[in-house]
Amino acid sequence: MVHFSTLLASIAIPLFAALKQVTGFGTNPTNVGMFVYTPSRLASPPPLLVAIHYCSGTAQAFFSGTQYANLADTYGYIVIYPNAPDSGGCWDVHSTATLTHNAGGDSLGIASMIRYAISTYGVDSKRVFVTGLSSGAMMTNVLAGAYPDLFQAGAAFAGVPYSCFAGSGMWNSDCATGKITKTAQAWGDLARNGYPGYTGPRPKLQVWHGTNDQTLSYNNFGEEIKQWTNVLGVSGTPTATQTNSPLNGWTRSSYGPNFQAISAQGVTHDIPIQANDVLTFFGLNTSGGGGGGGTTTSRPPTTGTTSTGVPQQTQWGQCGGIGWTGPTVCVSPTKCIKQNDYYSQCQ
Repeated sequence: MVHFSTLLASIAIPLFAALKQVTGFGTNPTNVGMFVYTPSRLASPPPLLVAIHYCSGTAQAFFSGTQYANLADTYGYIVIYPNAPDSGGCWDVHSTATLTHNAGGDSLGIASMIRYAISTYGVDSKRVFVTGLSSGAMMTNVLAGAYPDLFQAGAAFAGVPYSCFAGSGMWNSDCATGKITKTAQAWGDLARNGYPGYTGPRPKLQVWHGTNDQTLSYNNFGEEIKQWTNVLGVSGTPTATQTNSPLNGWTRSSYGPNFQAISAQGVTHDIPIQANDVLTFFGLNTSGGGGGGGTTTSRPPTTGTTSTGVPQQTQWGQCGGIGWTGPTVCVSPTKCIKQNDYYSQCQ
């Protein structure tokens, strides 16, 4: 698995509070580490975002190398950064225990963190979200299958379908190289079997993948689409397709309101995380994040493209900052306003 430290270091951000480790949070058979970022001002009740690091990464690296904590200062949600117990920093996304509701593995440790946050921090149980990169994206899919009762939505960057890595070892070459293909029904059945007998709502999902990913084959992107459209009960044919969304050359396919698949043309496994887009899909980038005021105003979901072919960012979207490679021009009448060296926003 490739290292993302260089990529994430280029977008590291200043933070207003420290990352805090929490212990004794509940059932945790594999000793997953729990680290929490709580902004100085919280929404009331606060939502929760679980942000899961890549293989070879750490909770601290994902905390400092992504914008989720910085954005929490604006929007008032709590962030949990799990830390993988494996010596290589990868997640158990292969064992029967981790793939099964309340059966064990790394996934149960993360589920316990969420339950702890709900009971201890007063987190809104109806506004819990999960996102991850690479091995963290695989865990995002595992949690969507094994713990659909805990999440409202998820976003997986450069991952593989739920259960694709199933087997006896931490690495599955057949899945990684895109050799495992199944029907939509077969993939869907695997995900549903993660929580036998569950009949409640399923989290809505985004999946992201670069077309030139040589670590986790782009073929897995198509398999994810088959799996989650089946689980969510929607057609495998997109209802809408947007080009240059959210970045130039990227294509967003929507399969109704609860599933999106974003293909990043020419991008490798080092896919840039689109934090603002994720928060929009989750409904987390809303006003009133501080001071106990709750959330009130939804932000537009995507960037667009003008008739002249110049990509423009919609209101409230990111338009600049160190490491930013997306649109820098805002749709009229909004302007790109600098928040800090790492983040500018269309307002």
